[in-house]
Amino acid sequence: MRFLSSGQSAFAPPSLVRRATLAALLPATLLASASAFAQVPPPAVNARSWVLVDATANQVLASGNAEERVEPASLTKLMTAYLVFEALQSKKITMEQEVTPSDAVRRVKTDESRMFIEANKPVSVHDLVYGMIVQSGNDAAIALAELVGGSESNFVNMMNAEAAKLGMTHTHFADVNGMPDPQHYTTAGDLAIVSARLIRDFPDYYNIFSVKEFTYNKIKQPNRNRLLWIDPTVDGLKTGHTQAAGYCLIASAKRPIAGGGSRRLVSVMMGETKEHDRVQDSLKMLNYGYSAFDTTRIYQANQAVATPRVYKGTLDAVKVGVKKDQYVTLPKGAADKAKPQIELTSPLIAPIADGQQLGSAKFVGADGKVLAQFPVVALEAVPQAGIVGRVWDSLMLMVNKKK
Repeated sequence: MRFLSSGQSAFAPPSLVRRATLAALLPATLLASASAFAQVPPPAVNARSWVLVDATANQVLASGNAEERVEPASLTKLMTAYLVFEALQSKKITMEQEVTPSDAVRRVKTDESRMFIEANKPVSVHDLVYGMIVQSGNDAAIALAELVGGSESNFVNMMNAEAAKLGMTHTHFADVNGMPDPQHYTTAGDLAIVSARLIRDFPDYYNIFSVKEFTYNKIKQPNRNRLLWIDPTVDGLKTGHTQAAGYCLIASAKRPIAGGGSRRLVSVMMGETKEHDRVQDSLKMLNYGYSAFDTTRIYQANQAVATPRVYKGTLDAVKVGVKKDQYVTLPKGAADKAKPQIELTSPLIAPIADGQQLGSAKFVGADGKVLAQFPVVALEAVPQAGIVGRVWDSLMLMVNKKK
């Protein structure tokens, strides 16, 4: 997968492409170029940097200045939320748990986003999570960071460690909220990584980002993501704004695709000069992604796409396929002219573990160019055969080798 240096599609000629792999986000490798397809260029936007990701197919569709260093402002809270969700999922903390915020929450200024918690007054993790995500409360983020990390500074270290683990190579955090700091920076591309991983890794908590308003201490505040009211397919993610960062918005939408299922896109808009622009540019980019590209499911999860011969095993053949539905997104009409091809390791010799990679699948265009490539694995285990079976198959391998 690639990010581009300016407002180009990910299907640009190789000479225009700047490689910036989305690390763990992207298991498949996109290999297409613009010469292979006719396509619609992305719409013009006012954002300083931006990226559009197909989170279903794990592909970058288009981007502009995606590797440019920017201030994340409150988009920082996506990483804060990621670690909080991780703690909830592992049962380190619970939503029902009561937290007593420290005096650190007093430093949140009146002109900052707050949920209006009070130092030394108990509040539930549930309310803090909703206060941080829906109300963008800086005070809530501090309280959660102290709970999960033991201290805010230790939690920031955890954020940086997690960013490195996710492949956010152009990111460094200095706090949990995104207040201006020379050592607090990221890129649109890195924010796309944490956004897609957050959606994928924590489906049980992601729906909080679609909540339109939340009330705490009798103070009701709306979600600042206005797309939640404009487009019913949008269900997240987060806004951000400081004078230095400008107006920022990460938006995600989920819409049905032909043949069943759904498709999720994520757009990242950074450095807009007007609040209205971040909304309209995000909507334009999401609509572009859905109208200019089609997503095709190449293989279904656990569907056998090949049954190659296995030597020295308790089975003579093994079912090969993918463990999760495998999609590819291409410019409209391109998938109709493409076909999948399987390349397997040969010979296959037991023992073979369930899930072991046995080869690769390629999606090939009419002109023979490889558009996407991803691993195929064993859908079942094949234990090693007994001594007689192993000796016999050794002889068979010798005979076949001489042919």
